[in-house]
Formats: sequence, structure tokens, C-alpha cells
Amino acid sequence: MNRWAVLAIFLLATMGLGAFVGAATPPGQWYADLQKPFFNPPNWLFAPVWTILYAMVAIAGWRAWTRGVNGPAMRLWFAQFALNLTWSPAFFGLQMMGLALIIIIGMVLLTVAFIRTSWQPDRNAALLMVPYLGWISFAGLLNATLWAMN
Repeated sequence: MNRWAVLAIFLLATMGLGAFVGAATPPGQWYADLQKPFFNPPNWLFAPVWTILYAMVAIAGWRAWTRGVNGPAMRLWFAQFALNLTWSPAFFGLQMMGLALIIIIGMVLLTVAFIRTSWQPDRNAALLMVPYLGWISFAGLLNATLWAMN
């Protein structure tokens, strides 16, 4: 398959699945009623940040795919993305902040492993995941703080 077609598939699938999960599990009244820490971002910020991050994650995944469909980087990318897709249903859908925290810790660990695995063969793929790592680490801190406060 043409590499640009594969890129388009990665972008559409990553961003589409992320948007679908976000729309299927909106924060709702439960989240609105939680006590929030001073560093909780405004709700309007999440959609644009996730749109940019999902595009970067998709490109990193595409780059890993071009290096080896069954390679270690690709397996790590799919694993972290699978966990990513389960976080919102756990947090917002099931309202299980402890489970969501376990999921996000797994995401962080898998993303670090992806970055380390990709660093030597494709530094650009690794670097594309660094802002995502920062955001999910922050989200993990926010998740833990919300759980502790509520």
C-alpha cells in the first residue's frame, strides 16, 4: 500500500477513534460536580489539545509502521493507544478514577517505552510522542488529584 495512504489511514483512525470515544463518554454532570484542583484546565482546552496530540501520535505510529509492522515500536504504539481509548470510558463512563489512574500509568509507561525504542532508529517518531507524554503525565496527575479530592 502507498505510504501516504497508510498515513491517511493512521490519521483518520487515530483522530476518528479518539473523537468517537470522547463523544461517547462526555464529562457530564458527574465531572462538573467534582471538586477540582487549582491547576485543572478549562474544559474548552481539551478538544484542541487532543486534536493536535492525536495527529502527532498518528504520525509517530505511521513512522513506526513504515519501519516494521510487527516491530517492537509498533506493538508499543498499539498498546498505548488501546489504553488511551479505554481511559475516558473508565474515568467518565464508569466514574472509576482509580481504574482510570492505573490505565493512564500504563499509557505513560508504554509511551516512555515507545520513545526509548524509537529514539535510535527514528528520533522524529520519538520526538512526536514527547508532547503526548507530557500531556498524559499531566492528565495522570490531574486524575490522581481528582481521585484524592473526591
